[in-house]
Amino acid sequence: MADIFDVVADATRRDILAVLLERESTVPQSGGEISVSEIVAALGTSQPTVSKHLKVLRESGLVAVREEGQHRYYRLDRAPLETIEDWLIPFTASDAAADAATLAGADSHDEALNDEQRAFASKIGKAFAETAHQVTAAVKRK
Repeated sequence: MADIFDVVADATRRDILAVLLERESTVPQSGGEISVSEIVAALGTSQPTVSKHLKVLRESGLVAVREEGQHRYYRLDRAPLETIEDWLIPFTASDAAADAATLAGADSHDEALNDEQRAFASKIGKAFAETAHQVTAAVKRK
């Protein structure tokens, strides 16, 4: 299985995820499902290219597929994206704290979160990201 960061690094795969997200919000009765041909039409990309990227997304767990005869219907699966979110939190948390401190009229983000709280949040985020990376690397070696 490819590292989740490698998977979302590709612009075409991000575009496919965006199409799936849009489908979820604009056609809720579809359950977020969309056919391969609709994805091809939305992106203006060839069917073999879309299918190749959908395979990578499927193998990484970012999309689920339902087969109906010769047709395939894909939908977004958010669970693997939580890995990315958890990894990003330590990097964005200090920005959020600084913004909150600025809005509150404080001179620095230290007043929004004390040093101990920021260090703790950073350690948790780093530990999770490192663990996720080690698991991914171990799975790749098998």
